[in-house]
Amino acid sequence: MPTLIDLRRRIKSVQNTQQVTKAMKTVSTAKFKKAQRTVQEGRPHWHVGPALLWETAHWAGPEAHPFLADREEKRVHVLVVSSDKGLCGAFNSGLLARAHEFAAEKSAAAAVRLVLVGRKAVQFFRRQAYPIDWAFPEKTDRLTEEALRDTARRLMKMFLHQETDAVYLVSNEFKSVLAPRLITTRILPVHPPETASFAHHDESPSWEPGLGPVVDGLLPRIIEDQVVHAYFESQAAEQAARMMAMDGATRNAEELAHKYILILNKIRQAGITKELLEIMTAVEALKK
Repeated sequence: MPTLIDLRRRIKSVQNTQQVTKAMKTVSTAKFKKAQRTVQEGRPHWHVGPALLWETAHWAGPEAHPFLADREEKRVHVLVVSSDKGLCGAFNSGLLARAHEFAAEKSAAAAVRLVLVGRKAVQFFRRQAYPIDWAFPEKTDRLTEEALRDTARRLMKMFLHQETDAVYLVSNEFKSVLAPRLITTRILPVHPPETASFAHHDESPSWEPGLGPVVDGLLPRIIEDQVVHAYFESQAAEQAARMMAMDGATRNAEELAHKYILILNKIRQAGITKELLEIMTAVEALKK
């Protein structure tokens, strides 16, 4: 059985840990609210853009732009968006498991290369067999929108020069505070999902100055927006996951401290009872 001094040290250590996790929860909550506001304000644009792109691509046809042309996937790039820090539950482990599974599936028929955002993804894939073209291993929470758009432009340039045949994105999307949603989507070449529906299936509008310039201007911009969208969704999901993880850690520390306090009180009560019995025994002996 632990001594009283050992228990007091454990209680103090657990209470100190509880203070740290409570402070981290407070910080994560503030960051989450900011990230959530950014996501909610941008979602109308980010969600309408791809639908507009798919309908325009449907009207234009695959020959209207190189980004619309499907090719045999011999070289594939996978963009993985993770976090720099841990202490956020299964946020990174689930994402990296999905990304590794997807890369292994694609590597059966194509050469897979990676573009990584976040230290956790860099640390994980350095131990794997897939080459990393470039990465953002530090301070990803401070990445600028221009840096993200530049990443998208580099990938588009590689696709145009036939250095890659497809670009996929694996990231966490903010769904709720309780859990993010893992998404795997193809951003190049552009192709509408099977569930997409087109309001004007048989009616192509009259374009001025023409459909070609519209597609040329629209496609690159919306592909860039998809990368930016994935990054901000990941940031919101990360802070939500860390907020929930720190909340759980704080409650666990409180329960553990309470458990140790109960044990401490029981040991103290047993010591007091023992001393009282010894005193009573001595008193009875003196009476005799």
